[in-house]
Amino acid sequence: MNFGVIGYGYWGPNIVRNLASLEGSEVLAIAEISPQARLRAQKAHPGARVVSSATEVITSPEIDAIAVVSPVWTHYELSKAALQNGKHVFVEKPFTSTSAQGEELINLAAQKNLTIMVDHTFLFTGAVRKIKQLVDDGALGNLYYYDSTRVNLGLFQHDCNVLWDLAPHDLSIMDYLLKGDPEAIVATGQGHLNGHEDVAYMTLYFPEKVIAHINVNWLSPVKVRTTLIGGEKRMLVWNDLEADEKLKIYDKGVQIGSKEGVYELLVSYRSGDMWSPQLEQGEALRQEMTYFVDCVSSGQQPFNNGCAGLRVVKMLEAASESLKKRGALVEL
Repeated sequence: MNFGVIGYGYWGPNIVRNLASLEGSEVLAIAEISPQARLRAQKAHPGARVVSSATEVITSPEIDAIAVVSPVWTHYELSKAALQNGKHVFVEKPFTSTSAQGEELINLAAQKNLTIMVDHTFLFTGAVRKIKQLVDDGALGNLYYYDSTRVNLGLFQHDCNVLWDLAPHDLSIMDYLLKGDPEAIVATGQGHLNGHEDVAYMTLYFPEKVIAHINVNWLSPVKVRTTLIGGEKRMLVWNDLEADEKLKIYDKGVQIGSKEGVYELLVSYRSGDMWSPQLEQGEALRQEMTYFVDCVSSGQQPFNNGCAGLRVVKMLEAASESLKKRGALVEL
């Protein structure tokens, strides 16, 4: 499969490296506006044609699929042009700037029988795959909450706030793990430096009393990537910065009983073992790119398709609305 890649900034080099190393896929062309980044691309991939114009890549008859790895405000126009030129599309998160744009791209891809896949890389990590297995097998019991902290100092984005930059990771993971779509969203935040919110908090109310909370921040003195998921039977901690034991499962829970004639509920805490399961190794992005090539070849719909990307964009739009109103509840 012949690929064209648009964007060789922060994430583009990783996409190109993985596509170039996959059996059965080749990067024919890279489009990048920055002259310095073009030089880096040419040096790293002398076999690829490196150009300044995205149109040149999109209209090339030799190219089967386009990877859009550019700022979010460009995703819609570039993906639309790629689909109109008969190319399959792999697009960086978040999918589009608005849900209307996302819907249009999904319909266009369906008309032309083309694949859209949104880069939700975390779904391909060993940790998330294991959590998905535990949730589906009922090992945690009924879920109570999902709580995530994703903070560090920088990388400041100039075209979107911290929610649109960092929250898609957790929103895509929730969309993958939790049953049902969120019913309502609350978001609060504040911008201090460049007119965009650089600190934000988001709460999502899911069906069956599941609540989710995300803390995202570009102004933290330390980098933290920790997620807690609590269930009726067991609870887990996923620390993505741990080298070895990224995932820890705690056999801890709470039981409620009551005695006749006693008005107070009797709460008993159960504390058992903690264990850290073996996780699949390997670069998540490589697994994702392999999956994209397989889906295009077989015609199967990826689970992180345009519809999954659209659900994340709808959550971000609701969060933006709530943010403007200083934390008003937005029903979905």
